[in-house]
Amino acid sequence: MDSEIFEKLPPTKLFFRCAVPSMITMAFGALYQIADGLFVGRFIGEDALAAVNLIMPILMMVFAFSNMIATGASVRISVLLGEKNREEASRVFSLSLKVIFLLGCLLGGLGFFFAEPFVRFLAPGASDLAIEYGVTYIRVNAVFSPLCLVFFATDNYLRVCGKEKLSMWLSIGTQTFNIALDVVLIVFLGQGVWAAAFTSCLAMALGAVITLVLFRGRKMDLYYTRKGVSFSKFLKVLANGSSEFFSNISMSVMSIVYNFFLLKYGGTTGVAAFSVIMYVDSIIGMLVFGMCDSMQPAISYCYGAKLMDKVKALLKWIIGASVVLSAAAMAFMYFAGPYVAPIFVKPEDKALLQVSIVGMKLFALSYLTGWVDMTFSSYFTALERPGRSLLTSFFGTLVAPIGFLFILSPVWGLNGVWLTPLFSSAASALLTLLLAATLKSKITKL
Repeated sequence: MDSEIFEKLPPTKLFFRCAVPSMITMAFGALYQIADGLFVGRFIGEDALAAVNLIMPILMMVFAFSNMIATGASVRISVLLGEKNREEASRVFSLSLKVIFLLGCLLGGLGFFFAEPFVRFLAPGASDLAIEYGVTYIRVNAVFSPLCLVFFATDNYLRVCGKEKLSMWLSIGTQTFNIALDVVLIVFLGQGVWAAAFTSCLAMALGAVITLVLFRGRKMDLYYTRKGVSFSKFLKVLANGSSEFFSNISMSVMSIVYNFFLLKYGGTTGVAAFSVIMYVDSIIGMLVFGMCDSMQPAISYCYGAKLMDKVKALLKWIIGASVVLSAAAMAFMYFAGPYVAPIFVKPEDKALLQVSIVGMKLFALSYLTGWVDMTFSSYFTALERPGRSLLTSFFGTLVAPIGFLFILSPVWGLNGVWLTPLFSSAASALLTLLLAATLKSKITKL
């Protein structure tokens, strides 16, 4: 089986074998998001850029349900493959895909018919044009929802099967196709927000079809089967993915909360500036997340195979790489604002440009400690410790940020919003390290 590389390769080779393709994929995905933001911000306008940011929490919530199942299933599948139980792993794989597809149909239907009330609830004070753009963006995504959710799940399963490079090339291919369509529809044909949503969804739908075909037969470690798993075992899958689910939901809720504060202290310009910062942050965040996420199958497999020395060696590599990436990211975000922000902003939008540059400098400081809870949350999940992972994610993405938003923004206004990630990530890092320290002795005894 291809997944046996997790057992056979030494930790250093295994780290680079898993992390490099995933980081390349994430970097390319971040470049795509930047290109997408460029097309929306430069060729459609500030209202469109603000609209995409305003409705992004809804899309994140939809993907959170799929990610909970896919992540939980990936952990359970990796452990089962480490135990040499391919049949049971394939049952979990098959059932998870069915549930995700049906979930996509249900959520897609709700999103299509209730798009306008959702947008108006999320964007009090936004312009009518921004609301119109937001409704359009949601409805296009709703139509493609079932296949888009499946695509993200099957990409996880390719990496579980040891197909990191195949996953990388498939992601690069779909994102390249997406950018090419953006150029044709938005730049040359002058189409609006619907085109930005359509190109993204069509690319993911095609990727889903390709991955579903790749799993036909028994050529990979996982295969389709009609046999299911017991309800209690499926609940364990959901428990394993619960931290990822609540992390995504928390981030979605926080995006909504951030938008309220941004609209209050900066208006539509503040929301658009936050979009610019998030596009740049996506490069850094995706690299660290991609590296941590890529190691989950290896850690879970080794955990199932009782190779705890290798598990701890892989964790050391993850921590070291996270520190280096985050330090480089902080320097880039702090100094690159005057050169990067104009990519997303029309030359005449001088106020937006200035707010974006200041926001980037202050937001950059959050990288000092922001890597801690991301790294250990993924590690806890890989070891089937959903409680610790959930607490780490919930506190770091919701509790601490909301608390500091209410403390800092009344004092410093919009600058308080930009500084909230710094204070909240520092508080979250302390809790996360405490949870990691208390876990150490338990792992040693396994």
